[in-house]
Amino acid sequence: MSNKDNSKSLVKFSKSSWGVIIYCAAMFWFYVGMVNDGSNIVAPAFAAKAGIEYSTVLSMGTVAGLVGFIFFIIFGKINQKIGARYTSAICMVIAGVSYIGVGLAGGLVGYTVCLCLVTGASMSGGYIAGGTLVAKWFPKKKGIVMGYTTMGHNLASAFYVPLISTTVGAWGLAQGVMIPAIGVMILGGIGAVFIRNDPRDKNQYPDDSTKKQYEEEYFTGDSSVDGGWTTSKLLRTKELWLAASTTGIYQLVTVGIMTQLVVRNMSFGFTLNQAVSIMTILACIGVIGSWGFGVIDQKWGTKKSMLVFGVWYTVALACNVTEFMPLVYVSIFMIGMAIGGSANFTTSLPAAIFGRHGFEKVNSVIFPIQGLITAMNFALSGASIALTGSLRGVYIVNIVLILINIALISKVDEHKYNKDFHTEEIKSGEVLENVN
Repeated sequence: MSNKDNSKSLVKFSKSSWGVIIYCAAMFWFYVGMVNDGSNIVAPAFAAKAGIEYSTVLSMGTVAGLVGFIFFIIFGKINQKIGARYTSAICMVIAGVSYIGVGLAGGLVGYTVCLCLVTGASMSGGYIAGGTLVAKWFPKKKGIVMGYTTMGHNLASAFYVPLISTTVGAWGLAQGVMIPAIGVMILGGIGAVFIRNDPRDKNQYPDDSTKKQYEEEYFTGDSSVDGGWTTSKLLRTKELWLAASTTGIYQLVTVGIMTQLVVRNMSFGFTLNQAVSIMTILACIGVIGSWGFGVIDQKWGTKKSMLVFGVWYTVALACNVTEFMPLVYVSIFMIGMAIGGSANFTTSLPAAIFGRHGFEKVNSVIFPIQGLITAMNFALSGASIALTGSLRGVYIVNIVLILINIALISKVDEHKYNKDFHTEEIKSGEVLENVN
């Protein structure tokens, strides 16, 4: 067993721990690339090949997002049965095979079915299986670790589109998708061979702690595989709904902003090329934001980090809606930082509240709810534009949502069911009402 103490460091991790972090970041890279950003190239290429209206093809992304809810439930169950290691590997292979299907599809039905599989599998791998890996390996360092893993989101925004644009432009859609499709399947194979569900399977302890630290500072008693949770019990628990809704709202706002950002920036007078360049700059800024909010999470706790994030986001959007160009430039930087930090909380808050024991079960219920809330961004943006007549109205609605979210976050009991954080009370023999 490892005797090296890296448990307090923000940058020092063992080789195995870095392997888990990079693996999770890579799953996020492929998810954002294949499902979100890459659609800027793949969707119009398919529309041109199949002779179908681009708007119709693009709308299938919304269908895939909603159908993904079913996949989240299915893979949540699979994750409980076989563990995150093999679940993530299976998801990456399905995503790769299905992405090849997207390139080969001749009609809208085939394209949509394959897109649903890509979306459901890649998101399940990154968030359900990947989130479980983070919770198991880094129960007390999940804040900074999520800061590292979600860099995969921003790096995809910066580098995936040029990659897929080059390959599709040179070889056509069917062959152009092969490189990322094969790449994601190779990633799945790497996960199946080298990743482990628990650090103790690699002769380590959670958070790169020493044996002495683990025995003194972590819950080491017996715990059932599901942590004592059932689906019905979780659905009756206030903290589950607070965790799912608060993280889901931040993702709803962020995805909505990203999908409309080019159009919004063009309304300020930027050309299309300038607006796209701003997206790339934002993605690079987002890498810093991922790490920065991860550090705040690690230092101050997830709840305080989310409150700071909400204030930051509110100021960023408020600067944007003034449409006063000096403040718009400020907002672009601030939005870039926020986009980087938003996804950190999807795993960090549930892991803080419920801990690593039975996290597979908890996440199987929380993530589908998060996904449904996030998928509402298209409907919310459409309704806001219809009511206000501009994207400026969407930003105002998002400010209201964030302020509501701040109020909800203030109600969160951050470590209510977390056995590791209550370990001293447990070991002293006290009965804790909050801990299963």
